[in-house]
Amino acid sequence: MAVREERTYDELGPRLKEFEGRPAAVSGAGKDPVNAPMIRHWCEALGDTHPAYTGPDAIAPPTMLQVWTMGGLSGHQGRTGAYDELLGLLDAAGCTAVVATDCEQEYLRPLRPGDEIAFDTVIEEVSGRKTTKLGTGYFVTTRTEVRVDGEPAGIHRFRILKYAPAPRAPRARRPRPVVNRDNAGFWQGVAGHRLLIQRCTDCGTLRHPWLPGCNACGSPGWDTVEASGEGTVHSYVVLHHPPFPAFDPPYAVGLIELAEGVRMVSNVVGVPYDKVRIGLPVRLEFQACDEELTLPVFRAVER
Repeated sequence: MAVREERTYDELGPRLKEFEGRPAAVSGAGKDPVNAPMIRHWCEALGDTHPAYTGPDAIAPPTMLQVWTMGGLSGHQGRTGAYDELLGLLDAAGCTAVVATDCEQEYLRPLRPGDEIAFDTVIEEVSGRKTTKLGTGYFVTTRTEVRVDGEPAGIHRFRILKYAPAPRAPRARRPRPVVNRDNAGFWQGVAGHRLLIQRCTDCGTLRHPWLPGCNACGSPGWDTVEASGEGTVHSYVVLHHPPFPAFDPPYAVGLIELAEGVRMVSNVVGVPYDKVRIGLPVRLEFQACDEELTLPVFRAVER
């Protein structure tokens, strides 16, 4: 997240700085002791199979430090209200959005099933006004000191950004296709949800993209056949960079071999970009990009 410091006069800053050092929670207590079921859920979710977290001498993964201090939807009785007062002041100033940015943890002793957790939380720091890509606001850092039986067990610093969201530019429209006298019939078909393939009236060769004459026999005569919509991915690329307006990378663009034997380029949808493979069966559908533009795309077919 790119951050730029605001150098204009910050009227709110001094008021926010007054919260530094104020307690946010005093003599808080974990709602549950450290326990094996929660440790198991955590390890299963993260795929952590370290043997230290199972068996009669198990310890809790150190990174679970914050878990044992969470108050859930009902909160903790030890909260002082200072943190809510700080956030309310920021809300009133227009900083209504919030995002967690990072945390730092220090581990002073292992936590074991049965340990009863106690903690105190203080508002450690409120930054000056900062501008990020998300918007302009303030970073707020709290420090929670965790204890077991009066002994320090760990320290958890948690930092959020309370900000006024930056205005979003209107989403750019998809680029318009170049329509000329040679391909106008194709785009008329697409507008009517029909994928039309040119066919030479002399030799019967199908062709795509549309051309003014047959690339097999040179005849200028042609008519059309409607594609069935069945096809497979003949080749593909995944677009990451550079980002273009109106597109959300990464996305897959495929060279689709239609059942009729011709190939065309279009997006592959209905499957994550990293699951697209050569030979993947696809089926035609029409995607309305806006009120003026409809495009043929190909949706992956479940085997």
